[in-house]
Amino acid sequence: MPTELLVAIIVVILVLVIAISWLGVRKLAQKHTRSTVADSPHKIHLAQQQVAFIFNPTKSGVEDAKTLITRSVSKAEWPAPLFFETTAEDPGFAMAQAALAAKADVVIVGGGDGTVRAVAQTLRHTEVPLGIVPLGTGNLLARNLNLDVTDIAGSVQTALFGHQRHIDSGLMELEDGVTGAVSKHSFMVIAGLGMDAEVMSDTNSKLKEHVGWLAYSEAGLRHMAGPRKKVSIALDDEPAQQRKVRSVMFANCGLLPGGIDFVPGALIDDGVLDVVVVSPRSALGWMAMAGKVVFRHKNNLPVIDFYRSQNLTIRTIMPVETQIDGDPSGPATCVKVSVEPKSVLVRVAAPNNPA
Repeated sequence: MPTELLVAIIVVILVLVIAISWLGVRKLAQKHTRSTVADSPHKIHLAQQQVAFIFNPTKSGVEDAKTLITRSVSKAEWPAPLFFETTAEDPGFAMAQAALAAKADVVIVGGGDGTVRAVAQTLRHTEVPLGIVPLGTGNLLARNLNLDVTDIAGSVQTALFGHQRHIDSGLMELEDGVTGAVSKHSFMVIAGLGMDAEVMSDTNSKLKEHVGWLAYSEAGLRHMAGPRKKVSIALDDEPAQQRKVRSVMFANCGLLPGGIDFVPGALIDDGVLDVVVVSPRSALGWMAMAGKVVFRHKNNLPVIDFYRSQNLTIRTIMPVETQIDGDPSGPATCVKVSVEPKSVLVRVAAPNNPA
């Protein structure tokens, strides 16, 4: 057989193998469809409320929020509000437990996504509503709930007197096969592994104080060059697929600061997670991916894939870094992620056309 023909046959076989493998992974994207447009907010039916306010004392605007809550509660002739201050060691877990023990009718959080996540994790499945006064850097959950992150007074009014609706949360279980460490975390916005987690853990804290969420861009540029990691991804009950990736993210919602719709069509109460697999190999790949996200191109690109799943498992040979709602959560060789449909009750603004 001529050498040229042999080479041509080998090339065709390789192309077919790659194409079949790629198509096999992409079929997983069709596993789930959207189950709802949005849970309709409903009115609060309480004559009075015991209010608990859990706040991060390092955040600007905390004293204003405390004053507004105290005045509003007094005018409404409700019981005096309960105040719980978070610490560097505990971003809100114990404080949320104390609020529940005190029979709070609503738990309001003043802080960033880390504080919101800690409190929301504790309030899951309790039917005690979560109010949010966004005082952090990204305030991603607040943005995805259409709260005005620049209006403290408006956020307080919504948390006290607004409507409420149920939203999903995510659950991520981590296991490090090297150290044997095991942990479990709830998340409200986006969790992930790989480069996104490396960026979160390597963001300059002082720069973050000065320029806010833009500090992540500086860390992202430093981590852009690097090898892809080989992972095994199994969505729901489908067979595991081998992929080479830079990051895999699990999104409960998709709106980022600056109005960037990172996960088009993602809903916070549809009973599924949007899984984003990012796998650029070069600067050109990163540019193509950025263009797709920023300009909302609908054309498919091999450097970024979107799937929907209720349960997924990712395995790696060596530990990779992970993150939950922007906070580092440690290295893992096995990551199991699932959705908890409509597990958190949140306070939101009244709809434009209330029933």
